[in-house]
Amino acid sequence: MARVLGIDIGGTGIKAAPVDVAAGRPVAERVKLPTPRPATPDAVRPVVRQLVDQFAWQGPIGITFPGVVSAGMIRTAANLDPGWIGVNGPAFLGEAAEQPVTVLNDADAAGIAEMRFGAGRGQQGTVLLLTLGTGIGSALFYNGVLVPNTEFGHIEIGGKDAEARASERVREEQDLSWGKWAGRVDTYLEKMEALLSPDLIIIGGGISKKSNKFLPKLTLKARVVPAVLLNDAGIVGAAMAAA
Repeated sequence: MARVLGIDIGGTGIKAAPVDVAAGRPVAERVKLPTPRPATPDAVRPVVRQLVDQFAWQGPIGITFPGVVSAGMIRTAANLDPGWIGVNGPAFLGEAAEQPVTVLNDADAAGIAEMRFGAGRGQQGTVLLLTLGTGIGSALFYNGVLVPNTEFGHIEIGGKDAEARASERVREEQDLSWGKWAGRVDTYLEKMEALLSPDLIIIGGGISKKSNKFLPKLTLKARVVPAVLLNDAGIVGAAMAAA
C-alpha cells in the first residue's frame, strides 16, 4: 500500500493525515492544529514539523497552500501572511519536514482528489470545485485535466472579492442565516456559471458536511453537489500530488 503524508495548510487550521493514495483515503485519524497568527513562514514552519513528528513520518509529503503556487514558488497568500510571497515552498517546507515535499494550491489539491475518488469521478466537460472556508478556493477541470491556480474567490461582486461576501468565515462573522448566506453564494455561483458554463459544480471545504442547509436554496442551471471527501479532500489530493 502506497502511503504519503498529506498536510493541508488553511487560514484557520493546519490538518494532516497519512493517506492510502491508491484508495484515496486517510489511514489514520487526522490531526488539526490552529494556524498561527500572524501566519508568517517562520510561524507556520514549526507547526508543519510538529505534524510530521506526530506521525513519526518518513517519506514523501504533499502540502497544500492557500494561494497561487507556480512551479513550487508561492505567488499569493491572501489568507495567510504576505511574507510567504516569493518563498520556494518545497525548499522551505521540505527543510522544516526534513523529507521530500510537494507543494500545490489547496483547492487544486481538493479538486484532484474529488475528480479521482469523489463527486467528479468520471465526469467529462467542465467541472468547477469551490472550497468555502476562511476564503473561497477554486479548481477548474476540463475533461479531467486541471487548469491550475484559478483563484476565482477573488472575482469581484458588488465591488468586493467574492470571498469577502460568501465565504464560510463571513457567514460566521456576520451571523448570517442559512437563507441569507445561500443568497450570497447563489449570486456568486451565477457569476461563475455565466463565465464558465460548468457541467458540474462541487462544493468543498468544511461547509460541505452541512450542504443540506444551503444547496437546496440555490437556483443554478448546473448541477451542484457536495464534495464526497468533505474536508479530507485537500489532504488526499496533496498526498496524490506527492505520490
